[in-house]
This record gives sequence, C-alpha cells and structure tokens, in this order.
Amino acid sequence: MNPIDLRHAPVLVVGAGIMGAGIAQVAAQAGHAVQLFDTREGAAAEAKAKLAATLDGLVAKGKLAPDAAAAAVARITPIAALEEARGAALVVEAVVERLDVKRTLFKQLETLVGERCVLATNTSSISVTAIANGLAQPGRLVGMHFFNPVPLMKLVEVVSGLQTDPAVAEAIFELARAWSKTPVHAKSTPGFIVNRIARPYYAETLALLLEQAAEPQVIDACLKAAGFRMGPCELIDLIGHDTNFAVTQSVYEANFFDKRYQPSLVQREMVDGGLLGRKSGRGFYRYGEGVKPPALPVAVHAAPATAHEVTVHGDGPLADALEAAATRALAGQGWGPARDRESAWTGLRVDGARLVLTDGRTAQQVSAAMGVADVAVFDRPLGLPLQPGTALAYAVAPQAGESWRTQAAAWLAALGFAPLPLADTPGLVVARTVAMLVNEAADAVLQGVCTPEGADAAMKLGVNYPAGPFEWLAHWSAGGVIGVLEALDLHYRGERYRVSPWLRRRA
Repeated sequence: MNPIDLRHAPVLVVGAGIMGAGIAQVAAQAGHAVQLFDTREGAAAEAKAKLAATLDGLVAKGKLAPDAAAAAVARITPIAALEEARGAALVVEAVVERLDVKRTLFKQLETLVGERCVLATNTSSISVTAIANGLAQPGRLVGMHFFNPVPLMKLVEVVSGLQTDPAVAEAIFELARAWSKTPVHAKSTPGFIVNRIARPYYAETLALLLEQAAEPQVIDACLKAAGFRMGPCELIDLIGHDTNFAVTQSVYEANFFDKRYQPSLVQREMVDGGLLGRKSGRGFYRYGEGVKPPALPVAVHAAPATAHEVTVHGDGPLADALEAAATRALAGQGWGPARDRESAWTGLRVDGARLVLTDGRTAQQVSAAMGVADVAVFDRPLGLPLQPGTALAYAVAPQAGESWRTQAAAWLAALGFAPLPLADTPGLVVARTVAMLVNEAADAVLQGVCTPEGADAAMKLGVNYPAGPFEWLAHWSAGGVIGVLEALDLHYRGERYRVSPWLRRRA
C-alpha cells in the first residue's frame, strides 16, 4: 500500500462510551469531521452533549478558547446507522472487549466503507491478528490503543497484527502525532506493551501479601518513595480487583499459562468476596465518608550507639550517597566513616555488624555467606540524591542479636531513611519489583513487541512510571538485575523468575 495521509480524514468512531467519546473529542479538536455511532439509541447524542459540557468547562477555566470549543462540538455528528458513514476514511472502534463483537463489526464495515478506509481497533487486550481474521482486506486493520482519559493521556499504542500493512501502521502513528499524542509501535502479543510490562507491579505485591511479608500500606509507601505515583495496593483498589484480576487471567491464559503471569490467590479471594476496591467501598483499604486510610507504623528510632568503626562498602553513586549520609550521621562524634571501594557488596560495616544493600538474597542467606550473625539488608533506593525521610524496607537476619535489630533501624534512620521492617523475604519490595519490570520489558524487546525506547515511553506515559524499565537498567546494571532475579528463582524454585536472554546477553 502507498503512503497514507489521515491528517484530514473524515473519522467514524464506533462506540460512544468513555473511550469512544474521548477519541471523538480528540479527533474533533484536531480538526476532523467526526461521525459518532453507538448501538444504544441516543447514546451518541448523549455523548456529544456531555462533550459540549466538558469543553464549556475548559472554556470557563480559561484553558480553551470559546470559538475552538464551539468548532470542535460542531464537527461531531451523531449518526443512527453505520450506513451513514460510507464516506469515512478512518474508523476507530471502541466497543465492548469481545472478539466476536469486534470481528462482526469490522466485517460489516468492510461492506460499507471504501477500499482505502483504514480500520482501527482500540482494543486493550485482544489480538489484532485475531480481529482481522476473516476480513477481505486484513492489512488495513491496525490497533490504535488509547489510554483513559483519552484527552489527557498522551500514549497511543499502534499495534500491528501479522497481516497489518506497514503503511497503515505508519499512517496511524503519524496521525497520533498530529493529535498531539506520543505513539509507540507494538506487535500484537498478549497485553501489548503497557498491560504486559506492568504485570509485575501488581504480581510482586500480591506475592508479598500472600506470604504475609508486609501490610499493604507498607508496600505502597515503599514504592511511592521510589517515585511511583500510586502504590500497587492503592492502584488495584482504584482499577477494581475484578478488572485487574480479569486482565491478569487474560494475559496468563493468552501466554499458555506461563507461571510469570499466574493470578494471585489473594486477589481471587477478594474478588470472590466482593472486595473490589473503591467501587465496593472496600479492597485492600476501606473507603467511604469519614474513613481515613491506615497510617504507617510510627517508630521512634534511638540514635545509633557509639561505634568504634564504620566503613562504607562499595563503589558508585549509591555508595557515594551512603558515605555522605554516614559522614553527616557521625559528624557529632567528630569523625567520619572509612571507605572500601573494592568491596563486593554495598552498605555499611558497623563494628562487627553489616547493613547490606539487597542483592536479592534474604538477610539469613547473606548472614550465612558472610559468616556474620548481625546482618540486615535494605531495599534499593531509586532516587538520588537521597531524600530525607524516604521510606525504605529492611529485614534483619533471624540469627541477629537483639541489639542489632534495634541498631539496624537506628542506622537507617541516621542515614536519613524512614525504615520499614519486612519479613526476611528475598528482594524486599522495590528491588524485586523493579527487577521484574526490567525483565519483562527485556523479554518484550527480545520478542519484537517494542523497542527499548518504546517501552520506556509507554510505561512513563501509559501508567505514569517515574522512569522507564531501560532507564532503570541504565542506572543499575544487567548483572545487578540478574542477581536479584536469580536469588528469587533460587528461593522460590519456579518459572516465574527466569532471566530474559536479552538481559543475559547484556551482562
């Protein structure tokens, strides 16, 4: 197919729900004539009326000129039958997430629109290849996956099925740009980019909850301290446990029951009990008028006991930050820490005790390997420079003395952290979650689903991650990520934590 220019194309949007109405708004504001159709009588007209009210609100706030709002509304025409849209050059479908419904719709559209009309599906999880199966011209069908709310979210996944014509995918890519979106190319595989790579953000938290390693508010605090806008428990409550569980099941089944995507018994129990999150008034947290979110455990940490020797171990930016923090902590005693840059581990040696940055092993395993009883491991801080009061998970070896249990938290507090105790579980919270996000993204690149740059853009724009997985990798190391994954794999003995070959090649 020759190059296609859709920048001024008449657009038909099928489905007048939240997504369809949002797509119609974006297209109309970009100057397109838009026809809006829904099988429910009156739904398209209702959507246009709501859109007009939304744009009027933007005008009242000074965010949109009155004439621009009026022009956008005037460009949208509700239609009662698909036959009225024979002149459309682009169709964007935003109907129910059912393969049979979408296939039937596109087969009908093929009999109505012209041969050069591009057909786009807003599916978030169904195979574009499967939707195109049975079409006379499967090459003109492409995924155009928007994120909710469509007018505000910048990301568009441009998803190519096995038969999608590259010219069609490129036309949609350029159109998304013209609509002030950030498009990324994706191959049609389960979950595409965002819904696939994001699975570990939920899965690792659910695994920690299953083994009672920490309370939801502790896990949320640790990941928000790492820069995530919402903790996973808060986010699942917002999405709805039923919706999140259904997506997880879909990805699991579509990947032939790969254990990496296995749903959680914790979440199934909550769905079965109707504890769906905000929509039901209770999920991980309770919701409703006058209900306050659970507070983090407040601990008052004594100052570290006087030490005779403090040495900062390790090299690199994090070890440098720990040295600066230890220097401040010891300033009142009139001396500073020593530094061992050649050490195989990162952290602090305090007299005979060890405070060690997690490498994925439990504190008990690190203690055994070092031959030292008084060991505590702490989670990986993502943001540098270190911010005072940053929540940070830590765990103490079971064989440690009572004094070091107190002193480990005291030293973390003296370094500027807000230490939160966890059960002695491998990888703690942030390290294991980020390692799995990086690993999933690496496999997506290995399989040609996206590029590293596309994965980074998708995760930052689609789910507001503080950085992309390959940006985290650049500030960590392939060897460090692999170390955490292998420690998890050794501990749990299953397929879930297998290392991507893409990562191994870069180690």
